Amino acid sequence: MSNKKRIEQEYLLKTSLKVFENMIFTPSGLSEWFAENVDVKQDNYIFHWDGSDEEAVLLSQKLGSHIRWQWLKDKEEGLDTFFEISYTIDDLTNSVILKIVDYADEEDFEEVEMLWEASVNDLKKVLGT
Repeated sequence: MSNKKRIEQEYLLKTSLKVFENMIFTPSGLSEWFAENVDVKQDNYIFHWDGSDEEAVLLSQKLGSHIRWQWLKDKEEGLDTFFEISYTIDDLTNSVILKIVDYADEEDFEEVEMLWEASVNDLKKVLGT
């Protein structure tokens, strides 16, 4: 088992569900806020950032619920870690409640939290919220 710690972050987004789902389920949507570019071949996603590429395997996705990947390097090391974007709708406000789950080594924990915070801020800008 890995010594990675679980990261959980939650955000409230005032946006339409259809627009939000486009941002998390499509390569073009993910390219607007999560990575500079995203290529998909079957269940393999290649995320491109600043000349660096990271490959992830799609573990599961369900419209109206979540999308979950595992970094290929973690899978090759036999780790059971993943990163997930899940969401529900707030019944009172119709806002999207976004939940991020990820794992990071102790020494990278704060940096990974800040990267997600920055990514979600980019998502908010794209969504106009």
